[in-house]
Amino acid sequence: MNSIIQNHCNDLVTRFDTIAPNRKLTLAKLAAFIQNKKDNKLPIQLVYVCTHNSRRSHFGQVWAAVAAEYYGIASVRTFSGGTEATAFNPNAIEALLNTGFQVHKEVEGSNPLYTVSFGGTHSPRCFSKVYKDSENPTENFAAIMTCSDAEENCPFIPGVEMRLATTYDDPKAFDGTPYEKEKYLERSNQIALETLYVFSLVIL
Repeated sequence: MNSIIQNHCNDLVTRFDTIAPNRKLTLAKLAAFIQNKKDNKLPIQLVYVCTHNSRRSHFGQVWAAVAAEYYGIASVRTFSGGTEATAFNPNAIEALLNTGFQVHKEVEGSNPLYTVSFGGTHSPRCFSKVYKDSENPTENFAAIMTCSDAEENCPFIPGVEMRLATTYDDPKAFDGTPYEKEKYLERSNQIALETLYVFSLVIL
């Protein structure tokens, strides 16, 4: 893991006390899913879901990969999807770049494919897709719902083993405002903090 991301994680893990107690109870359920898979030597597959698969779900996909690497938990693969496909939002990409990630565009087009690297063993492949896209697992995975719209509009996700709602405010609300950059970083950091907390609960 590169030193910038490492140091950012080192700072965030000192802030677990800022997570609300009821939120910690929800996040602990995901940690239990991960622990069970790890203890039984099974792949740990996490799919982060939001309506457009353009912002919060990609933050979840990326930061969960980082958190797994940070805590040395192997066999973790992270994915994302939505109820419709759009594109990985440029403001979300900029927030990751500003945090120390390297983002490489692998495929051009209206919905480009990016590889997000942080010096770890797993570099997430990020592009907008529906949650049941062939890129994503079809069974034995946890679906983490990162927005209320996706939670309400996905009454059934085929193959899901555990479904958990950890919804976040949408930074899109600040697009085109003086607070745009600040709010995207704020949301990225919140999701980073909570995914790090989840993996901190897993016993090696």
